[in-house]
Amino acid sequence: MANEIQKQERPIDLMKSVINAPSVQEQFQNALGDHKDAFVASLIDLFTGDKALQTCKPALVIAEALRAATLRLPLNKALGFAYIIVFNNSVKNPDGSWSKVPTPTFVPGYKGYIQLAMRTGQYRTINADFVYEGEMRKVSKLTGEIALDGEKKSDKIIGYFCYFELLNGFNKTLFVSVENMAAYALRYSPSFKGSKKPSAETLIKLAQANQPSSKVGWEGNFNDMALKTVIRRLLSKYGYLSVEMQNALSKDVEDSQMSRNDLISENANGQAIELDTAQYEEVDTETGEIKESEAAPAENAEEVPSY
Repeated sequence: MANEIQKQERPIDLMKSVINAPSVQEQFQNALGDHKDAFVASLIDLFTGDKALQTCKPALVIAEALRAATLRLPLNKALGFAYIIVFNNSVKNPDGSWSKVPTPTFVPGYKGYIQLAMRTGQYRTINADFVYEGEMRKVSKLTGEIALDGEKKSDKIIGYFCYFELLNGFNKTLFVSVENMAAYALRYSPSFKGSKKPSAETLIKLAQANQPSSKVGWEGNFNDMALKTVIRRLLSKYGYLSVEMQNALSKDVEDSQMSRNDLISENANGQAIELDTAQYEEVDTETGEIKESEAAPAENAEEVPSY
């Protein structure tokens, strides 16, 4: 009997017990339909092979997995569509002291964002990749267009770009240098807090090494995270956002670290847009005459997803 009780307390057994609860199965069924069993099986495999996830409460892991399920993004690490990353969050105890609590967190991958964009049916093309030394010939300050037709000189990564074109012809490009990407990661990633925070130089070395890793996150795979970031930053400002994409953006843990002003200040075109001074004309519906109106408030001039 003691051995049976001890077996039930193993993390994987606790996970299976929680995930087999009728209420949990119903939630996965509602989100995935006929694909429920395959997704649940992949979640159990993920949990079984991840020691960090096993330190978390199974109910919390399942809650994050449901986020991926509602977006129909698989959690297989090899596919790279979505991940569950464990962060050690500081929690205040009743006595005033602080403890580190392992907290599972759903994080979309860069392939996940591309998948969600293509599902909208509004994108003619979307592409994101590394930029190597010598490839970037010039950048148009006026339009933000980047000429990447230069000759590659080495395997040194100098930055990352994302480009998209909608079916209506609208297109945008964003380039972020590897130095700016490292600074971004250090500023916004919740994994870089406290005394173990790496230097920008360390992250840049990871980018240049460009070695495959079984780990996730900036230190596990800097370049994949960089691609995701450049895609997310461009689409969140200028892309066509479906409800699914808005949900993915709002649930991205790193997006939650960015304020609305931070997002607006990111300049994909290389030029500033003064929204406070934007003017519009209002037409009297009865007379057809144009009426003068006050400047459009900045808060209503550009819709940016909440973070």
